[in-house]
Amino acid sequence: MSRGPIDVATLMLIAYRAMDERVISAMRDAGYDITVAQARLAQRIAEDGSRLVDLAEQAQVTKQTASVLVAALEREGLVERVPDPVDGRARLIRFTTAGQDAADRAREVVMGVEQEWNDHLGPPLASALREALTSLRELVDPYR
Repeated sequence: MSRGPIDVATLMLIAYRAMDERVISAMRDAGYDITVAQARLAQRIAEDGSRLVDLAEQAQVTKQTASVLVAALEREGLVERVPDPVDGRARLIRFTTAGQDAADRAREVVMGVEQEWNDHLGPPLASALREALTSLRELVDPYR
């Protein structure tokens, strides 16, 4: 029984999950014990650190869930909580040196997978895909 063509959102999800799997596998191979949920939260940490509530909102999880994920990343030595220089009562989550190394490794894997996709699609189609998704982001990404 044929279901017909797959909708665009599902096609994007399939590609996103494939990327997730490659990154998580590479992280584990490099000795980082990290879950997909932890990685999705960590990828939202700003260069100068992020507040827990902001990470939770961007990752679309509860503050409690974000706190559990951050605690696990802390135990792995990948992030630390430091005082917020703007608000002494607040804390920022930021990468440790090991965490930044892991983030850099993840970025390398992402760039490698993107290159594989670009090679598969060819330059015109790869460029058109990036342009279309960048334009779509203007409509759908409240955190851009």
